[in-house]
Amino acid sequence: MSPAQLAHFRKILEDWRDELMTEVERTVQNMQVENVNYSDPNDRASLETDMGLELRARDRERKLIRKINQALARIDAGEYGYCESCGVEIGLRRLEARPTATLCIDCKTLEEKREKQMAQD
Repeated sequence: MSPAQLAHFRKILEDWRDELMTEVERTVQNMQVENVNYSDPNDRASLETDMGLELRARDRERKLIRKINQALARIDAGEYGYCESCGVEIGLRRLEARPTATLCIDCKTLEEKREKQMAQD
């Protein structure tokens, strides 16, 4: 992968991470502000449900931030864009669609088939 392509993917990953971190900060601020004790059980239940959904979304984003940081570390190590399983170069279109990809499309397809078979057993 050329230095220009690596710089392109680094920018995509860093921008994506910054956007996610902004959302995390917004959530933390909202949770501090919305620390209201409603006397109506329905209002309290609604607030708790909303907070639960928000926390699940942030947990998914936290995991995504970890994957983004790992991808940035692979760029620094010169390993970005290569399949962790077979070592072949991951296609640029795949990386454009999923910049955190660690497997080429063939290995990912095999992995998904194995997971599907394991779920059926």
